[in-house]
Amino acid sequence: MPASTPVNLLLGGSDDRYDAGAARMVGAILEYTRWPRERSPLQLCVVGPPQHGDRLGGIVLAGGRLVERHDVAEDAGSMGGACDALYLGRLSLPAMRRWTAQMRGAAVVTIAEDDPACESEAMFCLLFTAESLTFRLNIDAVSRSGVRIDPRILRMSVAGF
Repeated sequence: MPASTPVNLLLGGSDDRYDAGAARMVGAILEYTRWPRERSPLQLCVVGPPQHGDRLGGIVLAGGRLVERHDVAEDAGSMGGACDALYLGRLSLPAMRRWTAQMRGAAVVTIAEDDPACESEAMFCLLFTAESLTFRLNIDAVSRSGVRIDPRILRMSVAGF
């Protein structure tokens, strides 16, 4: 199993706290990522129905850089560089692995929403609890990608978010 490290983000008490938390966490991950070719707005592709993805289309990064959400059919073919980040919603493990394998070596951040054991081989696996949102960082998947993740994300996993 790939090495992964948990990090923690406390959620508020609102009804949509999981959606808001997911958007904040995805935004933070994207802030700490560098692509070989920066694109604005960033393209976030969502595959599979996300349980906590209602706010993923409204993410604004530092400096006003926008994140555009695109819903992609689970059976879609190759994305061909259309995505800067891939958010995997509720999919079977084999489907998640097909998507992460397709992105391996590409300049695409992969984030799994519904993979608590981080078996999908995504770079980041979100873990929702009653009071917080955490993620596991799959260092092996990051090292095989075409993006660079700022080392501060490693410190976040030690000191908390």
